[in-house]
Amino acid sequence: MSGLFGSSAATSTPSNTIGDLKNDVPVSNPPEDTVSDLAFSPTSDILAVSSWDKKVRIYQIAANGASEGKHMYEHEAPVLSVDFSKDGNKVVSSGADKQAKVCDLQTLQTAQVAAHDQTVRCARFFELPNSNGPMLVTGSWDKTVKYWDLRQSSPVGTVTCQERVYSMDVRNTLLVIGTADRYINVINLQDPLKFYKTLQSPLKWQTRVVSCFTDASGFAIGSIEGRCAIQYVEDKDSSSNFSFKCHRDPPQGNTTQVYSVNDISFHPQHGTFSTAGSDGTFHFWDKDAKHRLKGYPSVGGSITATTFNSGGTIFAYAVGYDWSKGYMGNNQNYPNKVMLHPIQGDECKPRPSVKKR
Repeated sequence: MSGLFGSSAATSTPSNTIGDLKNDVPVSNPPEDTVSDLAFSPTSDILAVSSWDKKVRIYQIAANGASEGKHMYEHEAPVLSVDFSKDGNKVVSSGADKQAKVCDLQTLQTAQVAAHDQTVRCARFFELPNSNGPMLVTGSWDKTVKYWDLRQSSPVGTVTCQERVYSMDVRNTLLVIGTADRYINVINLQDPLKFYKTLQSPLKWQTRVVSCFTDASGFAIGSIEGRCAIQYVEDKDSSSNFSFKCHRDPPQGNTTQVYSVNDISFHPQHGTFSTAGSDGTFHFWDKDAKHRLKGYPSVGGSITATTFNSGGTIFAYAVGYDWSKGYMGNNQNYPNKVMLHPIQGDECKPRPSVKKR
């Protein structure tokens, strides 16, 4: 299926499918340059923000949406990725300084824990049943993925990919790696040194983001050409994998303006997901019903990163210049902020299943 998710939505009343931004609040003292990644703690409403300004900022978010900066630390170059450990005590960040750092939020001590030969595009915590603590996986433009035990200075394993790592996500024992040339590698972390599956992205253009389903049964892929694909790890039947168009303007004559899908985030309880793009909009979708739940008006700038908090009550999104229009597209007045959207009512709830006759 490659039609618009919203084909059925188009017949419902607009008020049902158009979302509201009026309760969204900005995070105070945001980064000074574009935000590259966002992560909420799994145990509390603490938000980590990585930025091209070479800094990682940690904010405490109150129940009313008020935010307070709690800590900040620096890299030597733009920071591209940030993630929390399962217990919420540690933050990992990685970037163009070819390293990953871990900050202990209890002692506020920061240490380098990983190194690559090129930019480290992604760093994620994971835990295995037999490991004695949190492990780290890093993916780099040097075409390798490395595993790290935080108590050792050298990697405990390395996997060589076909191309530079552009995006990576972990859920339970599922690791999904998106590289240049549209390769997608799937790894079972119980057998971490070999690819369980390798496929070419079903989308014809460069992979921008991969994101694991909440239940780790599959993953979503977003491309630079306003499309998203849903892929299951185990092919149940041919109709379970599909792609759809999103983040594109209505056609003008023979031309359709398309935008990059910059981030995809899954709701921790409902398993529904968001897409956000260079067009400055975000949408909530139900992959099982193949339906768009809500679309939102433009926020006035590209959305570069998104995440849900662990309770699924806050959707955070970063607005900033994503260089999709090159050097000329940037200007002093371009917005640069992190916004918190309170999830209201059934915004992210799946549609009631329609019983098949």
